[in-house]
Amino acid sequence: MKSNEKLKARSILFVCLGNICRSPTAHAVFRQKAKQVRLPLTIDSAGTAGYHKGAKPDKRSKAAGEKRGYDFSQLAARPVVANDYEEFDLILAMDQANYDDLIADCPEEHKHKIQLFLDYAVEYTDESEVPDPYYGGAQGFEYVLNLIEDASDGLLSRLK
Repeated sequence: MKSNEKLKARSILFVCLGNICRSPTAHAVFRQKAKQVRLPLTIDSAGTAGYHKGAKPDKRSKAAGEKRGYDFSQLAARPVVANDYEEFDLILAMDQANYDDLIADCPEEHKHKIQLFLDYAVEYTDESEVPDPYYGGAQGFEYVLNLIEDASDGLLSRLK
């Protein structure tokens, strides 16, 4: 996808597996960055699996993000639901497995909305996926945050 074509999306859904690490981090980061540039968007996050429905973001994701000034206070895990494919203009998967799950579940007329989030990365162009930091240490959460900030900046530049 890596192009410089302007996007017209006004609603964005970030998706990972459980919606407690990567996608809520993307939600918090992108929401703040969009607000800073006064870009009115509907932003949400969800998981392809409903393991953690209603749970707050992982405390390690929250700690890493809050250190950099991001607000996770209103976020809670939820699964992707059928209506999401129609409601959101852009659905950004954190990795290939979640992308594949979304494509398999999505009605044909909405599949064009599904992309990999790191397709928007500017600095980390050799990366294609945001790795799941769940079973790793604090460094993994910091690295995920670096990737998400970079892809968020790239996405914002395409939306402005």
